[in-house]
Amino acid sequence: MIECPIPIIGFCAFSGTGKTTVLTQLIPLLKSSGIRLGVIKHAHHDFDIDHPQKDSYKLRHAGTEQMLIVSDKCLAIIKDLKPEKKGINLQDVLNEMDYNFLDLILIEGFKYYNFPKIELHRPLIKAPLLFPNDKSVIAIATDSELTTPPDHLPVLDLNNIHEISSFIQHYLKRSACSNYKIELYG
Repeated sequence: MIECPIPIIGFCAFSGTGKTTVLTQLIPLLKSSGIRLGVIKHAHHDFDIDHPQKDSYKLRHAGTEQMLIVSDKCLAIIKDLKPEKKGINLQDVLNEMDYNFLDLILIEGFKYYNFPKIELHRPLIKAPLLFPNDKSVIAIATDSELTTPPDHLPVLDLNNIHEISSFIQHYLKRSACSNYKIELYG
């Protein structure tokens, strides 16, 4: 069981649906309503924000366990993960967040974990809906009518970012949980 002291809402969808685009439009709206946000994005490929010509890269590759790069406006922490580790544990990632300055964490990815998610669906992509097999989906945002809409889930307009923002704000207000528990599907 994974725990987090603040609300988490994920966005699940197949590749090409526009998860990042929706989040980049949604974040300013939520922020303007006073919600302090953190975002976790799971990458399915290797990436490195550090480059060989940079001093931080040279220091990191000299043997540090962690590298912090700090300026007056930004702080970045680089930790190399152990090569033998298979996959990333969401609890480990959540532990890196500073909850003192956050009201909500938005998560893109980690779809095999059981935590509240909004499913994004575009029928033109010809991918199946995830909600029938993912009981943690709390709403579906789509750009066209669903052939079999769910009885128990709100269906939102994927092209109406204000509607998605309002849904999240209402969801946060009605949430009575003080500690959010997340399970990995077995």
